[in-house]
Amino acid sequence: MLESRQSPWALLLPAFVMVQFLLVGALSGHEHPPPLPEPAEFPSTAGEWKMAHAEPIDEASVRELKADRLFNQTYFRSGTGEMANLFVAWFQTQRGDKQPHSPKVCLPGSGWTPEVSDDFLLSTAIGVITVNRYIVVNGPERLVALYWYQTPRRAIAGEWASKFWLVADGLRFHRTDTALVRVIALSSPRRDEAATASAADFARKLYPELRAYFPR
Repeated sequence: MLESRQSPWALLLPAFVMVQFLLVGALSGHEHPPPLPEPAEFPSTAGEWKMAHAEPIDEASVRELKADRLFNQTYFRSGTGEMANLFVAWFQTQRGDKQPHSPKVCLPGSGWTPEVSDDFLLSTAIGVITVNRYIVVNGPERLVALYWYQTPRRAIAGEWASKFWLVADGLRFHRTDTALVRVIALSSPRRDEAATASAADFARKLYPELRAYFPR
């Protein structure tokens, strides 16, 4: 059974989407997109976590995602051998059809069945942030996913909240850049807590590195 939390603001999401659409259209001639970040400068370490290898992304997915920077990398934790997969889709602008794809749509669309969906607090070196925790299964496979939307100024958990901040940042800074950040750890029916702890440890150490990486 899916455990979920429903925000009372969910009913406002269609309105935010409409405002977002109108705003991005209005900004088309006035937006000041940031420079593209250099792929070579993307964090290869996060505390004791080190990148093991990059995972290939097929061309069909690249075309579908329409992100300006894509990273799909596996990291391991020195001393324990724990593994975590990191996926980042960064958008220089959200004009047109360039929008982050929510894991709550993409994972079920790829055959994964959600069992748990809730909020999760991460205490990072630069403050506490709220992210989404999503536990999904596909046959014998089970994953714990933590994900959030990130800009150089903040981390955002909810889809509706990301629309709100898009409007606010677009009006104030004339920018609509954002990134979807997703961390995945392998789990099993009795390992959800351990898998969550592993993903959370990586995510809390990664967050400051990403804040420094994304252009301000």
